[in-house]
Amino acid sequence: MSAAPVIVPIETPTLGDRSYLAHDGEVAVVVDPQRDIDRVLSIAESAGVRITHVLETHIHNDYVTGGLALAQATGAAYHVNAADDVSYDRVPVSDGDVVEISPTMRVRVIATPGHTFTHLSYALEAGDPLEPVGVFTGGSLLFGATGRPDLLGHEHTDDLVHHQFASAHRLAEELPEHTHVLPTHGFGSFCSAGSTGDVTESTIGREKRQNPALTQDEQQWVADTLAGLDDYPAYYAHMGPANSAGPSGADLSTPEAADKETLAARIAAGEWVVDLRSRTAFAAGHVTGTLNFGIDGQFATYLGWLIPWGTPLTLLGDSPEQVAEAQRELVRIGIDRLAGAATGSPADWSDADPGTFERAEFADLAQVRHHRPVAVLDVRRSSEYADGHIDGATHIPLHELLGRLDEVPGGEVWVHCAAGYRASIAASVLAAHGIRPVAIDDSFDESAAAAGLPLTH
Repeated sequence: MSAAPVIVPIETPTLGDRSYLAHDGEVAVVVDPQRDIDRVLSIAESAGVRITHVLETHIHNDYVTGGLALAQATGAAYHVNAADDVSYDRVPVSDGDVVEISPTMRVRVIATPGHTFTHLSYALEAGDPLEPVGVFTGGSLLFGATGRPDLLGHEHTDDLVHHQFASAHRLAEELPEHTHVLPTHGFGSFCSAGSTGDVTESTIGREKRQNPALTQDEQQWVADTLAGLDDYPAYYAHMGPANSAGPSGADLSTPEAADKETLAARIAAGEWVVDLRSRTAFAAGHVTGTLNFGIDGQFATYLGWLIPWGTPLTLLGDSPEQVAEAQRELVRIGIDRLAGAATGSPADWSDADPGTFERAEFADLAQVRHHRPVAVLDVRRSSEYADGHIDGATHIPLHELLGRLDEVPGGEVWVHCAAGYRASIAASVLAAHGIRPVAIDDSFDESAAAAGLPLTH
């Protein structure tokens, strides 16, 4: 019996995704690589293996793939569904095909439509004799959920959700229960439909016992899935076309330095100047007119969601390393060109007095409301708001805020989300537009009711 293959998950937590490298000690196959392929090359080099095959489960909606660039850099065969309309050379694969990776490792192609019409999964078969050990499920079967079926447009959602149910059952029926489930999405990605919880690994057997797609009847599961769909980032609209066109590798060269005068001119011109520091640091002092998307949260997801596509972007960070991390995040979603960057502190970026705003907790809000009227702005998504909200709160989801600023109440505005990250983004938007915010940096679920705030469910 040959040794089992080594499967290395490559995490991209800020996008809620995983890529994978599987090897037998000599050669490797990579599945759904992100665009910054240096991470993959480093893992292969450390393991002393040669990448010979790159596989795509689908044309991704939430990031720009690194598959083509990785295949070109390594000479690997690049496998993409034969039915996908792409503008580059690839090795086309279809349902039932077998891709031989080495004498003791191969993948079997399984059509699993649902997340997209042309979605594929890949069963990894290894050993002697060859048998399934894992299945790369992309956006099909996730941990306790599935990939969402509505990303190709509402007109396709009904067909895709039924395909997704059938695909989950096909995987459960064709693969042994010990087979490891290896999804790309479901770790915080907006590509998942339903909660994947905190699970970090699973098998077909576990999913058969716990995944609603495999435990509910089709009618109930479809109804629940469709009812649970919520908004997804606006930048998704740009990912499919970019991936079909064949994106280049990531350009991570250092952006041009921006001085005080340049930053002031860019802010005055309405360009985006984004402060990457923590929400604590930003509230304590920032350049007026800048926006706070902290690198310590889902930075690329929310910046990509809010920024008007193509708007010039300049980054401010504590250090060059912080700017480089943000730049890496941005190229993954196709924001390739930065207008510039600056590092240091607000005093290095502007001669004007820094802007500030207060941070608070829900207990502070409850106390203040006994003494004076204040407005409450809830910037969570609609599904979160529907599950429970503070009586009298104005609800504007964060991704709609820039277009609905005229709906923000006048006077002092206390803004909150679920845990504080989105509230700081919203507070920075309000402050940049001359609205006085107080950012609630607290857990809504744990603290709002405990503070005695009246909630509506």
